[in-house]
Amino acid sequence: MAQVRPMRADARRNHERLLEVAAEAFAEHGENASLDDIAKRAGVGSGTLYRHFPTRQALLEAAYLDRIEALAARADDIAARLPPGEALVEWLNELSAGMIQVRGLKTLLGSAVTDGGPAVVTACGDSVRNAAARLVGAAQREGTLRRDVDPIDVLRLAHGVATASELADGGGTRIRRYLALLTEGLRP
Repeated sequence: MAQVRPMRADARRNHERLLEVAAEAFAEHGENASLDDIAKRAGVGSGTLYRHFPTRQALLEAAYLDRIEALAARADDIAARLPPGEALVEWLNELSAGMIQVRGLKTLLGSAVTDGGPAVVTACGDSVRNAAARLVGAAQREGTLRRDVDPIDVLRLAHGVATASELADGGGTRIRRYLALLTEGLRP
């Protein structure tokens, strides 16, 4: 069994600096921000960036992991104060709004709910899928959500709602309207 060596102090600083700069770059330019520019702004070479984050997707996930885990945790907070069907809709509203407000998040979450190929998104996808599964299961037990709806269906639809709202006005002001229209079709 191979031992995992702790990261050297300089490597840890580079890792943290890359994440900080990447989050800024993704916020400014979206998920297609230049990786070479990120490395340069972090004061490291491209090789160092790729050693820490072998793909754009890995960097995007690492930069947004805390945000996505916070969104997933909100599912439990909301479920504690609202009935299951309402909790699901409220969480989907927050999730959809987050996809619009945080550039690159929609792409990251979109890859978490695609079929085929290896799952590129791991921690991010898992936390969001698990949160959705808890809310969907509770709403189904309550009788406010059709039994043939899967958590992945709900996440894909939320992704679509975020996209539709973004296309409509760019700011997500129509998310609640689109979620209301959508959830009417998901009722038993």
